Amino acid sequence: MILYGLKTCDTCRKARAALEKAGHEVRFHDVRDMPLGAEDLTRLLDAFGDALINRRSTTWRQLDEGERARPPLDLLGDHPTLMKRPAIDTGETLYLGWGKEIQAALIG
Repeated sequence: MILYGLKTCDTCRKARAALEKAGHEVRFHDVRDMPLGAEDLTRLLDAFGDALINRRSTTWRQLDEGERARPPLDLLGDHPTLMKRPAIDTGETLYLGWGKEIQAALIG
C-alpha cells in the first residue's frame, strides 16, 4: 500500500500509524520531497476529480485567481502541497482522505 502525503501532515502521520498498527505494509511517499509524475497525478485526478485539490489549504489561499484557474494537472505539478491528503493506493482501490468511512474500509 502506498500513502501519498506530507511527512509534516498530522493526518498523514495518523493514517500511517493506524495502517501499520493494523498490520498493513505502508510505503510513504512525500509529495513535497518527490512530486508525483504526470501519470500518477492523472490516475488520481481520474479517480477523484477536483476533490483532489485542497481548496482550504494555505497554498490555495496564496494563489491568485489566474493561477487557480489553471488545469488541475498543471496546478498539482507545480504545487504538490495542493493535493488533498492522504491519498492511499492499496493496489486495488484508491482512497482520498482519512475519514471514518475510509478508516473502516482499511482497518475495520
